[in-house]
Amino acid sequence: MREAIETVLAKNGLLVAFVVVGVTMLVSYWAADRLTRGRLHGSAIAILIGLALACLGGWMTGGKQGIADLPLLSGMGLMGGAMLRDLAIVATAFGVRMEEFTKSGVIGCVSLLVGLLASFAVGGVVAWAFGYRDAISITTIGAGAATYIVGPVTGTAIGASSEVVALSVAAGLVKAILVMIVTPFVAKPIGLDNPRAAMIFGGLMGTNSGVMAGLAATDPKLVPYGAMTATFYTGLGCLLGPSVFFVIVRAIA
Repeated sequence: MREAIETVLAKNGLLVAFVVVGVTMLVSYWAADRLTRGRLHGSAIAILIGLALACLGGWMTGGKQGIADLPLLSGMGLMGGAMLRDLAIVATAFGVRMEEFTKSGVIGCVSLLVGLLASFAVGGVVAWAFGYRDAISITTIGAGAATYIVGPVTGTAIGASSEVVALSVAAGLVKAILVMIVTPFVAKPIGLDNPRAAMIFGGLMGTNSGVMAGLAATDPKLVPYGAMTATFYTGLGCLLGPSVFFVIVRAIA
């Protein structure tokens, strides 16, 4: 009986992966509501659980793909792979209306460029400080500092190693978690209490999950506005990272 169940689960790895992720999200949002009273968003807890499971899977198997090296959870590798990741990015971008974005005015567009350039520059400087001197690594880590989606998209496009791509994801996750936690505490001092401010904030921070979670803890009514510019931020980063930014870094480095 046990062997039959394991065989069925192994042959339906992607479905098992969706179930595992769904249960993880349920537990994370329950913990966020009951244990932190909404101060820490459920997505932040889910990210931490995912990282812990990845470390556990790598330790148990000695493999290179974390929990996906376990036969019963091999579908996690497909679910977290580039195909579904890029599909999610495209689907999110298609949900944004350009006419709604233009309501933020010129300052909304400026916030996008400033936020993206600042994050990329900080990530690039940190990469340089830690000994990375090639343009591919600097660009990938800088893109990861923008968001943990832009990092792997850029790294894959320009041929970065898996270790550098992993670092770019880690940089983006740290940024997302910090934005989630800090936003409710700084919202009042910076005047983050209206849709226009939320759109500017989303353009400056960029990280979709961090912005949405932080705004949800501040005022749920602001979430759609911040998510709108944060989505454009991700799309613009995926466009500029492996092209304009890479060319600039290669010329400098």
